[in-house]
Amino acid sequence: MAKLYFYYASMNAGKSTTLLQADFNYRERGMRTMLFTAAIDDRYAARTITSRIGLAMPAITFDPATDIGACVADEHARQKVDCVLVDEAQFLTADQVAQLAHVCDVVGVPVLAYGLRTDFQGALFPGSARLLAIADALIEIKSVCLCGRKATMNARVGENGRAVSEGAQTEIGGNDRYVALCRRHFADALAGVLSLSTHVDA
Repeated sequence: MAKLYFYYASMNAGKSTTLLQADFNYRERGMRTMLFTAAIDDRYAARTITSRIGLAMPAITFDPATDIGACVADEHARQKVDCVLVDEAQFLTADQVAQLAHVCDVVGVPVLAYGLRTDFQGALFPGSARLLAIADALIEIKSVCLCGRKATMNARVGENGRAVSEGAQTEIGGNDRYVALCRRHFADALAGVLSLSTHVDA
């Protein structure tokens, strides 16, 4: 039976790299994949999943109006799809997560979704919350805090090098805007005890 997997991590943990490696493994064995990524993420080339180490593959973009389930089912009807891989899965809607579950349960295609668990305030993204609730398997991709402990939180860096505690949930950025921290140092950053200015790429 096909399963829905959610690979989650903090910022800059290598989620896209892991996704692209999984995609390569399928294709190396002669299998067909479908890759999806959020249209809102415009850091790199459009319609592309790009990792920080330079790997890239074309992908179908989704926004809240995209019927991912229908897209996969239509393609699978034309020619067998062996796996669906979704980058930036935190931007999925709850309905789209249900569509991915349908792809597994009814269409019979496994889905590997990769994304952040929480935002810069420590709150769950809607897509991540639903994936955590219904995915068959939850896999954490580990990252490291500046202290050496496991990083689980994402601090957004303001212009003054301090952590931002208010604002829109979604603000696209990489090492220049976010720092992955352990829970303790995330709390210190929000309290203004820890400056992040020396821990971001200028």
